[in-house]
Amino acid sequence: MIYLLGGSGYVGQAYQALLTRKGIPFRNLRRADLDYTDVAKLTAVLKADRPEFLINAAGYTGKPNVDACELHKAECLFGNAVVPGRIAEACAAAGVPWGHVSSGCIFSGARPDGSGFREEDTPNFTFRTNHCSFYSGTKALGEEVLAGHPNVFLWRLRIPFDHVENPRNYLTKLMRYQRLLEATNSISQLHEFVAATFACWEKRIPFGTYNVTNPGQVTTHEVVDLILKSGVCRKDYSFFKSEDEFMHVAAKTPRSNCVMESAKLAAAGIRLTEVHEAVALALRQWQKA
Repeated sequence: MIYLLGGSGYVGQAYQALLTRKGIPFRNLRRADLDYTDVAKLTAVLKADRPEFLINAAGYTGKPNVDACELHKAECLFGNAVVPGRIAEACAAAGVPWGHVSSGCIFSGARPDGSGFREEDTPNFTFRTNHCSFYSGTKALGEEVLAGHPNVFLWRLRIPFDHVENPRNYLTKLMRYQRLLEATNSISQLHEFVAATFACWEKRIPFGTYNVTNPGQVTTHEVVDLILKSGVCRKDYSFFKSEDEFMHVAAKTPRSNCVMESAKLAAAGIRLTEVHEAVALALRQWQKA
């Protein structure tokens, strides 16, 4: 049996769909049923049920976007930095291996040569290194808390998208925003992400940190062009003149825009679809909410 934390969220629901499709028994452990942020309570239930593996898809992202985290800092810090440490403590005590959904939003830009950040690179969009968003800062702290813990995967997700209209879907956001910021990013097709992360456990690849993004990089303009070409949304898109204008007019906190390298995952035999192809496929299969 698999334990799933945060199963009601955008990412968590995708894990539920994957496990159901595979016919794998799982328990979606809700905080309303058991406060899994309590180390003693989580340890006790893990020792009693002895799940084969635990997936933590819980975290604080802010609604409708990371700007909300600036207004709810205590909740954001607790959900993204404190809770992972408590889960690690409980899993270690019960002898349960697990995986944690982290974020690539702890990086900004690219490596000096223009290539994507690798797992061994030090995050540069954190409380320690940059004027980051509070959300990014707490996600980086979450990784620090887990550093050195055995038997855990850290899976870095970047700007998830899929083929179903949803406020959390990057494609939906682009269709709904009045003006857009031109940026270059690595992004993650949601269902490929959950399949790839679970494959880490199924294939028993080495524990550690993995960038789970679709290979390549894509600009906002390129995604918009694919949206218009698909016919899913026909409107006149407009862009901010600069990031400074974006920050002045539309945002309360800086955004992470970065390129990531997923070669480590591919070397382990787990491959995702090239990013432009993945976006085009999602748009061909587009479903309205």
